[in-house]
This record gives sequence, structure tokens and C-alpha cells, in this order.
Amino acid sequence: MTEEIFRADAYVQECDAVVTASSPGSIQLDRTIFYPMGGGQPGDTGVLMFSDGSEIEVLDTRKGDVGSNILHMVGEQTPPPAVSTHLTAIIDWQRRYRHMRVHTCLHLLCATVPYGVTGGQIGDGKGRLDFDIADATLDKEKITNELNRLIGEDHEVGARWISDAELKSQPELVRTMSVAPPSGQGSVRLLEIASVDLQPCGGTHVRRTSEIGQVFVRKIENKGKHNRRVNIALVEELA
Repeated sequence: MTEEIFRADAYVQECDAVVTASSPGSIQLDRTIFYPMGGGQPGDTGVLMFSDGSEIEVLDTRKGDVGSNILHMVGEQTPPPAVSTHLTAIIDWQRRYRHMRVHTCLHLLCATVPYGVTGGQIGDGKGRLDFDIADATLDKEKITNELNRLIGEDHEVGARWISDAELKSQPELVRTMSVAPPSGQGSVRLLEIASVDLQPCGGTHVRRTSEIGQVFVRKIENKGKHNRRVNIALVEELA
């Protein structure tokens, strides 16, 4: 099993680790700060640095097939390091931080558009959520203004855990209609934006909404009879 440092502190940018398994194309570590693709959030990229100063580029991060192992995906032609090798894992922090800002903003979007979520995706500086909407219409300007209002109010963002039984007794916490939150491990991680939003989430987030910065609704798309896709982006992406 890989110790998931990013679960406890999403702001850690590098850590010492030991290789526990390696093969052409992937490397496993005893602990990592690299977030594996999941929940609509991309896997982290970065480098693994060895004691002699050499580096291996991490192209993606994925969940392993067994237990809580995390695979750091590298080039197929990269010579795999030996098991027990000590190294330093370093993420592409600027990319990860944009993911964190967008992910937290999508939770604000959930609070702003009060409908069931049928899908979503986080990108580098942008993201989107799909909502199950029948006859209602959505206004780009109103949603943009509300998101920026919530961001400017500087709400605290944090995680807490509840039991599987508690989640089952509070189905209103689950906003996603097509994907159920992971359960069966005894507890479920909730992401809480104080006074704004509370729902299961295992992704990485900023500590306060003000860190998101200004955002805008890029477009609202009709993706079916009931499905409306709201695309958002960080304002800096306009530059």
C-alpha cells in the first residue's frame, strides 16, 4: 500500500520515498504526494529525483489494480529503478495547484446550480459539470457573479470523515447521480466549504475559496433532453 500524503496535506510539493515495485512504464513508492487520476481530476505529473541528481519524468499517475497502490507512469523505455532505491518525489506544483483551484470552484458551482450532477471533469485551469435539468434555464452571467461572490467571501475549505452508515443515512450529501462515492472501507471523506457545500470527495483542494481567484462561465451547452453542461475557467486563462 502507498501512503497517500496528498490526502492529509494537498500543499506538500515533494517528499522522500522508497521504490517498492517497478516495471517498464510504472514505478510504485512506499509514500507519495502524486494524486492518481480519479473523481474527474487528472493524475499528477512531475519528476522522481535520485541521490546522484538524475531524474525520471512522471507522465501521469494512476491507481493500481490491487489495494491502495499508486502507479507513477513513466516512459516505457525508461530503465526501472531497483526496489529499495531511495528518491525524492516532486510534483509539477503549478499544474496541481490549478487543478486544486478548479476542483474547489466546481464544488461552489454545485452549490450555485441546485440540480443533480451527471458528470464532470477537471482540467488545467478549467473544468465542467453536467447537471440534470429539465425545463430550467441557466444564465452565464448570474452563475459567474455568484461564483465570484462566494470566492470573494473567503470561505474556509476542509475535509472530515464520516462512517459508511452515516453517509447512507444522509443521501442528500451525494450530488453525483451516475457515480457513487467510494464506500465499504468504513469511512468516507467529505469536502466541506464552510456554510456553502458539503459532499463526498477524495480530490485535492485549496484551503480557502479566495485562493481560487476570479473565474468565469465559458459556455453552457445542451447535452441532451435533461443534461446541461456548465464550463468554467480561471480568468487568468483569458490572458
